Amino acid sequence: MKKNFLLGLAIFGLLFNSCTSDDTADIIINDNGGGDDTPPPSGTIFLSGTFTEDLTLDANETYVLNGSLIMAAGTTLTIPAGMTIEALAEGSDVYIAIAQGAQIIANGTADNPIILTSDASAPQAGDWGGVIVLGEAPINSVTGAATATSEIASLPYGGTNAEDNSGSIRYMRVQYSGAAADGQSENNGFSFYGVGRGTVIEFIQVFEGSDDGVEFFGGTVNVNNVVVVNSQDDSIDWTEGYSGTITDAYVLHGAEHDKGIEADGYNTDIGNNSNPLFFSRPNINNLTIIGNGSGTGNEAIRLRAGTQGIFTNVLIEGFEEGFDLDGDDGDNPTGAGVLSGDLSVTDVTFTDVILEVKNDTGETFMDSDFLSGIGSATGTDFATWGAGWTVGL
Repeated sequence: MKKNFLLGLAIFGLLFNSCTSDDTADIIINDNGGGDDTPPPSGTIFLSGTFTEDLTLDANETYVLNGSLIMAAGTTLTIPAGMTIEALAEGSDVYIAIAQGAQIIANGTADNPIILTSDASAPQAGDWGGVIVLGEAPINSVTGAATATSEIASLPYGGTNAEDNSGSIRYMRVQYSGAAADGQSENNGFSFYGVGRGTVIEFIQVFEGSDDGVEFFGGTVNVNNVVVVNSQDDSIDWTEGYSGTITDAYVLHGAEHDKGIEADGYNTDIGNNSNPLFFSRPNINNLTIIGNGSGTGNEAIRLRAGTQGIFTNVLIEGFEEGFDLDGDDGDNPTGAGVLSGDLSVTDVTFTDVILEVKNDTGETFMDSDFLSGIGSATGTDFATWGAGWTVGL
């Protein structure tokens, strides 16, 4: 049964409960003030809680996220093109999570993107959480049909279905996200946990996030046309055996930043997982990473913990180091991937980069074993596909 929330609320506000008989959290819909103490417009619908029925948002209504919105298994969250959803600037507990077996259908357009942003009058990175999607595709931190638990929301993810379909996200922009619950549990702009290749993710942007822009925790999902601007930690991050394809990615660093890409073969934060069944091995096609100049230090791409990956057409500008490879000749065989051909870069251009490759893997190889086609890359054609729907550039 599809449940459409087409509700106009009186100025005094109302409190509605979920139309379910289980003991999940209530759906809270009211008319209280925003995170910056500015009262929202009359008729604003606040959303939070666990939904056990479909939720279709109405383009004619105004919605504010005032807590964790969790779509339970078997439900679908539908967000129309052109909608802006504001989130209370109240930190890590304000987020959208699509649980295993649920779907999100959020198909914006270049002319009418979907925008998720802070409600603060002077928004800042980390005002709220972000978007979390959890699927049933393979991860390397557990075996078989077992699942792991997400950092935020403590929801299960992972499994054996590489074709897992968690819905579709097109032309969506997430702004001022990335609030941290603690030192180990941090939101990202988009967090993809064990999401499968049946899911469509394309034309997404993360702007002014306080943690990672887009992070992949295993899974096989393919992502096209991704933009990350001014993330204060890593712009693109993968771990737990991620093996999808990233095509056309553009990264622009702000004053506060870490790596353009930080890539792990397995999750180094969860204890003894140094001998996984497989390592991360995505394909990355048409990548541009713009830093703040070689004199400001830092590396564009850090590859560690045994990650593999095939990079094609990479343009790196304004870093002290282009590629920093970390590992050893034991449990973290990043260098072994270079020697086997499972970690390589074809067609790369360095501009204002002091050191192209730093090898801290414990293996001996030449730069030419890792890089080919130096000077021939153009990166992604961001000016064409990123026009109109992105900000901060």
